[in-house]
Amino acid sequence: MELWEAAVILLAGVAAGGVNAIAGSGTLFTFPVLLALGFPPVTATVSNSIGLAPGTLSGTIAYRRELAGQRGRILRLGGMSFLGAMTGALLLIYLPAGVFEFVVPFMIGGACVLILLQPRITRWARARRPASKNGGPLLPLGAYATGTYGGYFAAAQGIILISILGASLDDDLQRLNALKNALTTIANGTAAVFYIVLASPSWPVVGLIAAGTVMGGYLGANFGRRLSPAALRVCLVVVGLTAAVQLVMGRI
Repeated sequence: MELWEAAVILLAGVAAGGVNAIAGSGTLFTFPVLLALGFPPVTATVSNSIGLAPGTLSGTIAYRRELAGQRGRILRLGGMSFLGAMTGALLLIYLPAGVFEFVVPFMIGGACVLILLQPRITRWARARRPASKNGGPLLPLGAYATGTYGGYFAAAQGIILISILGASLDDDLQRLNALKNALTTIANGTAAVFYIVLASPSWPVVGLIAAGTVMGGYLGANFGRRLSPAALRVCLVVVGLTAAVQLVMGRI
């Protein structure tokens, strides 16, 4: 690996860690960079997922004040996130690589659409059914489904979670964002353990992304609230669509 390549991966990790702490979808920074540098899609997502896990933990720790009083939610929803991440990681490891390469452009495209529509989706869901303190019986299923998605491919996992939590729970947005960070930490950490044991990551990439996301996660949680949500969404969509086009063109 060239020095400039290592620097690009590290900077992408810092950006991903900050974005994950603020909203989610940091994978849309790191994954396209790894593809552009020539890493196969499965190797890129495995290495990326392992590297992102410390950053999500860093963001969760920085949000610890907002997690106060949410122990019950973390235990109830975290268990479902854990089971979902196990499911997704096993699917990635044991399904043929061609399946992942085929579906990922569509998953990235769907993630970009979700990023753009997230505020409208939350408003629509709340208009249909007012949020509650415990989220109702369907919220754990949502946590499981999101964990499965995150274990298979992590892009927009945080966006999906914050949409589900915002539509289901009647609480302050910052507290819900802290809960989102805790659940993604559980999902990413679980998937990372499976990938370490059963897959073949690129360890230099893992180390660079991990270092970057730890810095970015802390900085994002402490200072990222100043960023414009609209500008952040546009940036993520542009990066994500670039990655999707790159994957599609690579198959033609």
